[in-house]
Amino acid sequence: MTADQIISKVWSFCHVLRDAGVSYVDYLEQLTFLIFLKMADEYSNPIYKKEIDIPKKYSWPQLRKKRGAELESLYLELLQELGKGKGMLGHIFTKAQNKIQDPAMLYKVIDMIDKENWVTDVSTDVKGKIYEGLLEKNAEDTKSGAGQYFTPRALIKAIVECVRPEPKKSIADPACGTGGFFLAAYDFVAKQKLDKAQKDFLKHQTFHGNEIVPNTRRLALMNMFLHNIGEIDGEPAIDPTDALIAAPKKTFDYVLTNPPFGKKSSYTSSNGEGKEEKEDFTYNRQDFWATTSNKQLNFVQHVRTMLKSTGKAAVVVPDNVLFEGGAGETVRKKLLENTELHTILRLPTGVFYAQGVKANVLFFDNREASKDPWTKEVWFYDYRTNIHHTLKKKQLRFEDLQDFVDCYNPSNRHARKATWDEKKNPEGRWRKFTYKEIVARDKTSLDIFWLKDKSLADLDNLPEPEILAEEIIENLEAGLASFRAVAAGLASRNSLSVTDKITEQRYHLTENLTER
Repeated sequence: MTADQIISKVWSFCHVLRDAGVSYVDYLEQLTFLIFLKMADEYSNPIYKKEIDIPKKYSWPQLRKKRGAELESLYLELLQELGKGKGMLGHIFTKAQNKIQDPAMLYKVIDMIDKENWVTDVSTDVKGKIYEGLLEKNAEDTKSGAGQYFTPRALIKAIVECVRPEPKKSIADPACGTGGFFLAAYDFVAKQKLDKAQKDFLKHQTFHGNEIVPNTRRLALMNMFLHNIGEIDGEPAIDPTDALIAAPKKTFDYVLTNPPFGKKSSYTSSNGEGKEEKEDFTYNRQDFWATTSNKQLNFVQHVRTMLKSTGKAAVVVPDNVLFEGGAGETVRKKLLENTELHTILRLPTGVFYAQGVKANVLFFDNREASKDPWTKEVWFYDYRTNIHHTLKKKQLRFEDLQDFVDCYNPSNRHARKATWDEKKNPEGRWRKFTYKEIVARDKTSLDIFWLKDKSLADLDNLPEPEILAEEIIENLEAGLASFRAVAAGLASRNSLSVTDKITEQRYHLTENLTER
């Protein structure tokens, strides 16, 4: 069977099962379990010298023999028992459940997988293409909420093209989702001419991640394994612990990450009257510049602590990180002083699967302690103003960000040239602001725009009605998310007063709406 035929067959089963009530995420999860078992059986061949601790009664040949109720019973039992295993096996099967309730359907999926030799006959590219395709379809399923764990691959590729990771250097992601940054970085490094030691390092020692959601972590581990990262009988490269809890045990050459959206960290408790109350949760980290319940600000601080003194980072953050007062202002000032924050990419709505997201990418290089600020100037690329993307009809492509990559000038970012000029090219999207200009702004705000929204001045420049409608929804979602965060924080008293917070968020909501 050809590669295209295998992909087509896997997809066809996906649609059949979806009609039977099995979602993309459920199908993907079951594929993960079953392909892992089949590959473990293939790797049990003495020529591979792999020791995978799967009891014979739960092996692929035993599962393949069963039908009907016996198949369902054995499958349920092995899912539960294999989750108690160590290493990659235990992480793949942690909290595993059977989501294909019809034994006949389950057998058809098993039979489909059994007909291929996944280790030798199905290439890494094909396995990766199947899995990545299903992950993207899963992200499109808004009801599952899986979109928050899936960063658009076009954006990831552009970020990696700018950072340009080198061989035999470590790469980390403290909120790795389904592993998108790892795969893009792997592909970038693998294309270079590598010696045996460099190839071994890339496969076994380069990547280090955290992901606290069990199902997402399992998908990431399988995604990486199918792309030739790690070993089936090895230790997983992704840790299940919350990365923000404590200072990192080791530092890294690169940190590439898109932390989860959602402004506040909180937990629910019962008061004396038996009513549930939400309380802000803060991380008491001595190595943080500011104590806050704002997740994104905490991740920005954590990423800085993860870097070697020569380390480089690219972090996707929502707009509030650029303008929020209190802890936000403190973090921005410290970031400008202690690292070289050299680039900010401003992204439009309609790019992420989570609705209402206005995001940016911060690029910064870590530096050793100094009495003078390390940041001298920050380059901004405005890929938001007059840019229109939707997930259905006009998805973001790598080609859309090629101009940004060119302006970034990865080969020598110290030789950049602005495309904006007040007289010659006022429509230029690429310009710089000095450190002095930025710290002189209210709250050291990095929420900077200079281009005019053409749709405000010329109705002929309005986007298509369906795109306009989606953008209005996105802007309203973004505004509502900000006000929900304010409402959730009314009971607490941080460095900013409640009035200040409401005024700040109302200003940015009004700004969002007037863009349209």
